[in-house]
Amino acid sequence: MNPLNFFSRHHHIKEQLEALRPQLYRLAYSWTSNPALADDLTQETLAKALKNVAQLKNQDALKSWTFGILRNCWRDHFRSNRDMDDVDNQVLAHEQTPEYHHEQQNIVDKVRGAVSQLPEGQRHVLTLIDLEGCSYAEVADILEIPIGTVMSRLCRARRCLAEKLLEFHPESRDNVTSIRRVV
Repeated sequence: MNPLNFFSRHHHIKEQLEALRPQLYRLAYSWTSNPALADDLTQETLAKALKNVAQLKNQDALKSWTFGILRNCWRDHFRSNRDMDDVDNQVLAHEQTPEYHHEQQNIVDKVRGAVSQLPEGQRHVLTLIDLEGCSYAEVADILEIPIGTVMSRLCRARRCLAEKLLEFHPESRDNVTSIRRVV
């Protein structure tokens, strides 16, 4: 292999990895609910990806390969630190009124709480598909599970999430039938 081609390819992949940083952080944050830990996992993922870039066989699969590395970093962290503090009470600054901020924070807290109550497998599938926009095939590859399992976990996660969120607004209970049709 020509050394110039190798360095050119490596530089191109490095740029692509840097472009994936915001997605990796969002995904890590959705899994951990901890900004500092999400940042650490993102850094660790990018470092491992750069170190092992030679293992990447298909450059088109960079995103799913990198998300798989993130999944492994999260598993490693989770195994080594079983007792994690939930740092979900972030104070966000808004230009809107305090009432607006309070209502938005309540909604965010309720959604995060509902998502965090989902089983881990459902939470991973839901965040990868609905938050990161991955395809079913990419999620199956990232989580190393069959595509049918991805679809069933996603369906169960969305139904469970809809039920949990409807608990906060009982007057919307009449709409549960229409929500089930959508989900």
